[in-house]
Amino acid sequence: MQKSQFMKALLLAVLAAVTSGCGTLGYLVQAGAGQLAIANRARPIEEVLRDERVPTGIRRLLKEIPSIKIFGESQGLKATKNYTDYVQLDRPAAVWVVSAAEALRFKSKEWSFPIVGTVPYLGWFDRERAEEFARELEREGWDVDLRGAGAYSTLGWFKDPILSSMIYEGDAALGGLVNVVLHESVHATFYIHGQAYFNESLASFVGDRLTEQYLSVKQGPEAGETRAYFESEKRGKVYNQRMHETYVQLEKIYGSSRSDEEKRQEKARILLSLQEELKSKRRFTNATLLDHKEYNTGLEEFAKIFKACHLDWAYFWSVIRTVEAKSFSKTNQAELTGLLASLTAQCR
Repeated sequence: MQKSQFMKALLLAVLAAVTSGCGTLGYLVQAGAGQLAIANRARPIEEVLRDERVPTGIRRLLKEIPSIKIFGESQGLKATKNYTDYVQLDRPAAVWVVSAAEALRFKSKEWSFPIVGTVPYLGWFDRERAEEFARELEREGWDVDLRGAGAYSTLGWFKDPILSSMIYEGDAALGGLVNVVLHESVHATFYIHGQAYFNESLASFVGDRLTEQYLSVKQGPEAGETRAYFESEKRGKVYNQRMHETYVQLEKIYGSSRSDEEKRQEKARILLSLQEELKSKRRFTNATLLDHKEYNTGLEEFAKIFKACHLDWAYFWSVIRTVEAKSFSKTNQAELTGLLASLTAQCR
């Protein structure tokens, strides 16, 4: 298994380097090496469950994985061989994601690769290299965001394991694990290359809704873990609302007749105020707000589609699968209202 995964990673790196130019080779080699390193540390979950050296809390959560997968598949998610292995990482994140945007406009920098298409971010397995890359972008004048990601999907190219970075502490840990498994499973189920806003927002909607259903059915609505997860979701919605409001506020400023210097000063004031209000250690930039928007665009519209499809996941997925690359007017299209409204109409 490890040899086949190495050959696949090497093939992807070579193909991408040949077709994208040698400037991407360093990034692609680290991606292949990082993926191989994770694969080499994978242990079957059944083996981990028998290992008494593994903390009881982790084993209890891992024991839930087959049930989560079966539930997701019963609601239309693709059956895969993912999440049958476990990897204990020696770091808090699986990858460090770097994104960049123009300083006075909400326009992302994009990178293009064969197979995966055009993306508005790059993931690094080594934090120092991610930080170095972020500094390079800043020197070029970009607004940059760097964040740790606990999970990612290889879109079927590899057998994705459960990573220790996917498991959170506290009473909401079960709900968090359910959500991340279902969210990433959506990517394995349906994915449009070069459309990050659609892909991530679809995964956010489906993952959130299915997690609520799973916890309510499997744990019960009054169970401590269910209530803890719902409370964390309430806090998340407040955070999301403030990020959205700030995006709208800054968008108006960037489009105004103010001088660039005035725009920069107002931007700095607003973002610092938001960071202090949300008690975030993460420095907010245009790239941060775009990253947030990427995961939260069209959630209300996806909910309307689901409702119009009579809350039937099979019906919902049959409509979603009518979406094609040509359904979008450009790569990484952020405006999804028209497209999603047309999908809602199909359910009626």
